[in-house]
Amino acid sequence: MYEVTVETGFSGAHLLRGYEGKCGHLHGHNWKVVVTAAASHLDGVGMAVDFAVLKDETRAILAQVDHAYLNEIFPFTELNPTAENIAKWVWDLLAKRIETDRVTLRRVAVWESDNAFATYSGE
Repeated sequence: MYEVTVETGFSGAHLLRGYEGKCGHLHGHNWKVVVTAAASHLDGVGMAVDFAVLKDETRAILAQVDHAYLNEIFPFTELNPTAENIAKWVWDLLAKRIETDRVTLRRVAVWESDNAFATYSGE
């Protein structure tokens, strides 16, 4: 199995509804998003997944939340915009864009700071 990983990010503000503590107040992050896709075999060019395609598709999804107040964007109008929920949201949208009979999405990691992140792997 081959794996390809790209990193990108976005800036966004949020608050966690029902949370007792600082994160219950409006604040922002420079979020880092790391996406890994896997392929059972290489294509005719010798690639598992084109880095540019994986990054472009991820960026297109993140454009919806870049420089935004996440709590006002569906599904975060209903779900708390935690790193865990953002990772699952990216997964759901990205899997539809890149998965084929040869390529699968392996994991999405969302970093809200340099030392704190959540991962969703769809398993």
